[in-house]
Amino acid sequence: MRSIMNRVIGATLALLITVLLVYLDRDGYRDVNGDGLSWLDAVYYSTVSLSTTGYGDITPASSSARFVNVVVITPLRVLFLIVLVGTTLEVLTDRSRQAFKIQKWRRKVRDHVVVVGFGTKGRSAVGALLGDGTPAGEIVVVDTNRQALEAASAQGLVTVAGSGTRNDILELAGVRLARSIVVATNRDDTAVLVTLTARELAPKAHIVAAVREAENVHLLRQSGAGQVVVSSETAGRLLGMATATPSVVEIVEDLLTPDAGLAIAERQVETSELGGSPRHLADMVLGVVRDGELHRFDAPEVDAIELGDKLIYVRKVTLATEDD
Repeated sequence: MRSIMNRVIGATLALLITVLLVYLDRDGYRDVNGDGLSWLDAVYYSTVSLSTTGYGDITPASSSARFVNVVVITPLRVLFLIVLVGTTLEVLTDRSRQAFKIQKWRRKVRDHVVVVGFGTKGRSAVGALLGDGTPAGEIVVVDTNRQALEAASAQGLVTVAGSGTRNDILELAGVRLARSIVVATNRDDTAVLVTLTARELAPKAHIVAAVREAENVHLLRQSGAGQVVVSSETAGRLLGMATATPSVVEIVEDLLTPDAGLAIAERQVETSELGGSPRHLADMVLGVVRDGELHRFDAPEVDAIELGDKLIYVRKVTLATEDD
């Protein structure tokens, strides 16, 4: 984007220089009306001259005007065309490169994660995914901000430029084949629309959405979100806890950081654990997922572990895990 802006500035400067040269030597030019050149005529002549349109209604008549056209304006015309053609080719090349990259990626990827929005929440979500071992090539970021997409691409993530509220953009991100969709937009109304669109395209995908206001949680759930995180209330609770029990907040932050200290993880039960109680395992179990439903570790329904259960537990991140 910066290179394109630099080219636009260069083309504008070339046009302004040409206008100034023509206007200063306006007596050396003739138009079909024979009434001399005004400032608007100078702008008009410079524009059609640099763009090689050249209608011929204004022409250099004096030797000095022709000399300036040959020595100065012609090189500026060449520069202007180079900037114009170069910018067009760069834009087309970038789009073609992105389209080719997406098509190549879509042919081989399945069960990936789509993250809509790469602001503060989106970056944190991606960081957690990477920390939990999700390969960067299996994470797709959808955003309208070019700088955000460049930052995501620098991390090895697949990027799609556009609004997550549009069907074609989500189709390009492969939401139909995604296992999870993270909605991390900056506005609650946008989050609702993205969730509706994503759920229509991917009825079986797991959708997690973030909202600012708790009153919008039911809208997200009705739109198809499986889990809804209220970012403002969560941050507020942590702030309140930090004033009274700062150590508790440190533990919570540690648990939410998957690549250091303690981390919350999920795993399948082992054969040796069948029939036992989650409270008596070596791991610190927080919950049990049975038939897609989450139960607390002390719930009587899951006092005996069954085949197919998943355990939500606290694990210690070792140095070997960090090195990997």
